Amino acid sequence: MHITHDIKKPDSIKKVGLVLRPNSKHLKPYYHQLKNTLDRYDAELLVSYESAKLLDIKGIDEEEMFEKSDILISIGGDGTLISLSRKSYKYHKPLLGINAGNLGFLTDISPDEIESFIDKIFKNDYRIDNRMVLEVELLSSMGNKKLSAFNDIVLSRPTIEGMISIDAFASSQKAMMPKHHLNTYYGDGLIISTPTGSTAYNLSAGGPIVFPLTEALILTPICPHSLTERPIVLPADFEVEFSSDDETIVVIDGQDTYNLKFFDAIKINIAKQGIKMIHRTDRNYFEILKQKLRWGSK
Repeated sequence: MHITHDIKKPDSIKKVGLVLRPNSKHLKPYYHQLKNTLDRYDAELLVSYESAKLLDIKGIDEEEMFEKSDILISIGGDGTLISLSRKSYKYHKPLLGINAGNLGFLTDISPDEIESFIDKIFKNDYRIDNRMVLEVELLSSMGNKKLSAFNDIVLSRPTIEGMISIDAFASSQKAMMPKHHLNTYYGDGLIISTPTGSTAYNLSAGGPIVFPLTEALILTPICPHSLTERPIVLPADFEVEFSSDDETIVVIDGQDTYNLKFFDAIKINIAKQGIKMIHRTDRNYFEILKQKLRWGSK
């Protein structure tokens, strides 16, 4: 396990891509605030088609926006930023989240900081963090399906009745460990989380909080049948694989759903390329934890 940081910044910012949380017309004032600030720096604001409909302006195709933009911005909650990160992943552009949602672990810039923080970006007073991404492969004799996950992959029972059994295997070249049966999880399911996603479903299920710039795999059982089942954190070079004879639903980042019965197994490892997140230079993760989780409050 190691920590990655100090990512190279764009040489210049001439075009900025923007997406808004869907069906949120009340975000329009924030768009105008952002556009007016960027105009002062002669930076063009490109808005995706779907977001442009909310604003009654001309939009641009998302793929074209990803390709042309120097940085990408989302206005909404963490879910909006996660959706943007997954859609734009192959373009490897730095992402900034403006928090117009509730919790905001990722989107740490508030709407009233738009102007001041954009000023800081153009004064080079910001940092870029590299967030780990999971590479997911659904295995099948008919052909494999490759995906990526920023927060987590959840293996879950399809209905409230009964429990599922999930066989877990792990391997590591660095640890000189060939593919080996790790465990059989019996219960409501299993969460495979990134450190970024450790404060999401993983935390609710009793999993550990892991510093977000760490590279590691977090395996957390959901309501296990045996009370001895506990979360486990694996180093970055490990590859894990899961299979089940029970009907099992695979949910990626809470946004894409697959049924494991159409596949032989699911294989997960850490992707070579992470996601670049724009943050304040003085951003302190532990202060965010204290604020969001109300640590130390009376």
